[in-house]
Amino acid sequence: MTIRIGVIGAGRIGRLRAATVHTHPQTTLAAVCDVNRGAAQAAAQGSTAVVCTTLDEFFAVPMDAVIVSSPVQMHEEQCLRAFALGQHVLCEKPLSNSTASAERILAASVAAGKVLGVGFNLRFYPAMQYVREVVDAGTIGPIDHIRVFGGHDGLNNFTADWQYKAPVSGGGAMMDVGIHITDIARWFLGDVTDVYGVVTENVWKVPGSEDNAMAIFRNAAGVSATYHATWDEWQGYEVAIEVYGPKGMVRGAYAPMQALLITHEKPGGPRTVVKKRYLDIAIREKLRSWTTTTQATFDGELADWLRRMQGGTGGALATGVDGVRSLQVRDAAVQSSATRQAVALPPLPVG
Repeated sequence: MTIRIGVIGAGRIGRLRAATVHTHPQTTLAAVCDVNRGAAQAAAQGSTAVVCTTLDEFFAVPMDAVIVSSPVQMHEEQCLRAFALGQHVLCEKPLSNSTASAERILAASVAAGKVLGVGFNLRFYPAMQYVREVVDAGTIGPIDHIRVFGGHDGLNNFTADWQYKAPVSGGGAMMDVGIHITDIARWFLGDVTDVYGVVTENVWKVPGSEDNAMAIFRNAAGVSATYHATWDEWQGYEVAIEVYGPKGMVRGAYAPMQALLITHEKPGGPRTVVKKRYLDIAIREKLRSWTTTTQATFDGELADWLRRMQGGTGGALATGVDGVRSLQVRDAAVQSSATRQAVALPPLPVG
């Protein structure tokens, strides 16, 4: 059966999402919606998708599922309308610009009995998949601790001020690249139950939008992760995770895509080092842009989302619960910074 999918938002990411749907053998691009008709037409090019400039037009098109790729402040209305029509949703990160809003989206998905996926596509990067495989195989033993980092060099990376100005954006570095690494930390750590954080606005001085956030996350078993999200990384964009165990460590990072595995039989013993450079990705990005890597991750997300729609399990797709929890973690870091006390998170949301 062919799944009819509509895409809301025809910016750079929305165009990639639309292309992913159009080229997948099990899906058809039913509609594309954007206030800019030219952008919507460009995203729909080569398909039979209906081009829309309003949500009323868009939701009048028969569809099975919707990809929400619009500005974050619009996510709630669009997700809720889709669920009310019995449609599945894949929503870009962050799920919304506040925890309360994200919780309403999750509740609507549960009430409708529909799949809610969140676009934490970093999980699908080859380097992160490699880390996942190494950890799951027990190669480094049980996780002892984790380090995660995500950052870039600041506000020049944004195309519009709503993308970084609170309250519309929902916050700063932790809501931007940092929301990805919050999710990646949870992907390996399991649920975060306690947060101690320090957030600052000393560099770009945008009220409510932290340019640096440093935190310690801890899970119920007491395993910890150190976290740093920043808009002050002079080397430019980078995300990385390092997972440590008694038998070694494994690291995944981008950009460029690379991974490192160091193992030993016992602490202090001879070490074996494996380095992965992903030269094919580096060459492809050099010739055709970084968007080719993003497109590949969107292919993986779409495949997992389709499998969930059809009652399957497994895969790396982030859920609505993951989307809500990442925002609760951000709130806890801000609260902890203000009180100088660790914050215990509420029970994991149900979804």
